Amino acid sequence: MRHLKGLTVAAAALVVTAAMVMTTAGAATSVTVQAEAFAAQSGAQVETTVDTGGGQDVGYLADGDWLRYDGVDLGPAGALSIAARVASAGTGGTGTIELRTGSQTGPLLVQFTVAPTGGWQSWATLTATAASHPVGPQTVFAVMRNTTGGRDFVNINWFSFTAGATASTPPGWVSVDPAKWNAQLAEFRAMAMDPAPANAVRVSEFNASCTYSHSYKDDPIVFPGLPGASHMHSFIGNHSTNAYSTADSLLANAGTSCAPAPDLSAYWVPTLYEHGAVVEPKAVVVYYGSRLSDPTGTVPFPQGFRMIAGDAKLQQATPAGSVNQFYCAGPGGEVGRSADGNWPLCAPGATLMFQLVFPDCWDGVHLDSPDHKSHVAYTYNGACGGAYPVAIPSISFLLAYPASGTADGFTLSSGMASSIHGDAFLAWDNAAQGHRVKNCIVQKAKCNTAGDF
Repeated sequence: MRHLKGLTVAAAALVVTAAMVMTTAGAATSVTVQAEAFAAQSGAQVETTVDTGGGQDVGYLADGDWLRYDGVDLGPAGALSIAARVASAGTGGTGTIELRTGSQTGPLLVQFTVAPTGGWQSWATLTATAASHPVGPQTVFAVMRNTTGGRDFVNINWFSFTAGATASTPPGWVSVDPAKWNAQLAEFRAMAMDPAPANAVRVSEFNASCTYSHSYKDDPIVFPGLPGASHMHSFIGNHSTNAYSTADSLLANAGTSCAPAPDLSAYWVPTLYEHGAVVEPKAVVVYYGSRLSDPTGTVPFPQGFRMIAGDAKLQQATPAGSVNQFYCAGPGGEVGRSADGNWPLCAPGATLMFQLVFPDCWDGVHLDSPDHKSHVAYTYNGACGGAYPVAIPSISFLLAYPASGTADGFTLSSGMASSIHGDAFLAWDNAAQGHRVKNCIVQKAKCNTAGDF
């Protein structure tokens, strides 16, 4: 069980065998740096991992903690691929790891967004790419950021740095087509902005108003081409969505449970059950907005963009007051909790609800990534930057279920309430999406489903 900790500072007397391992393959150079091989640190504690071959990790890391590594060879100029093996139980919220050169506030190489992985020893590998970087041996700082404040949020096992690779894009990374994306951007930038009326609500927002479409044990993002490979999902939006869906197939099948009709995107969430009976959402509003201090740089999603929010593997208690929990809206609100404390009981006139928020900063290069999250990040301090410089609309699902709950609570096809997650596979008509982004988000004016003020 994690706890609040005092901050300690040690200046690098740590000696670790094989702390840095360099390998070469053709023109590529790869350096693996064990997390415990720091030259100096603030707030870190070294512990032994529970997995075979994992060695040691650095844990109890919270906002403001940092690790310094000397002599890390970043290789020649050009793209630099960086990976981090991390674990998080999620009790300290979501945070980021910034890798900077020279000092704690030096130039940013990349930024990793750390979401819950299922436990302090449940490891996941995050990846990111630095388009430019200083060459040769460098001092690299890993700086922890977490707005929750004070709570431990991440363990780190190692970092790897690969420079000069000439191979094609690794499996799981889907690159945007530069010609198509540049054409879409040019069309967007050439669009005239419709001036908002004087009485417009100055909030960056438009939406798609949706209902439930269909259910399959499919997931065209996580298990493409593998029907039945997933837990049951409730699909919203494009009626054709299945395990074989692609951007082209979605755009070619103009049938959707969402308005407006030009939104042919596919959205889905794990299916909800009450006493074994399916409870499908009675309404879903997919909001497109902005959490940026300055939304004027926001651009539309490229065709075929996909991402996931939440974690299907996260299985932990969600008592009243938990972050990201189901809630009751309407007359009477919440009147109690399920016997296990994980689900709200709603008054007869209230509705079971959940709001799921997606990342809103993009690396500008990839439509998807191996974990379907590493190509995006959440806004930090009201801005996008570093490895995720491109501002995209902030999507959120507002789910409403026609159920009030019982003492036995509910279950999800993915497990406990904490495993709620959502997928978005974007397939908008370019002009329809572009005008809404420009008129409603860039101009900071609240629009309705039709895209009108």
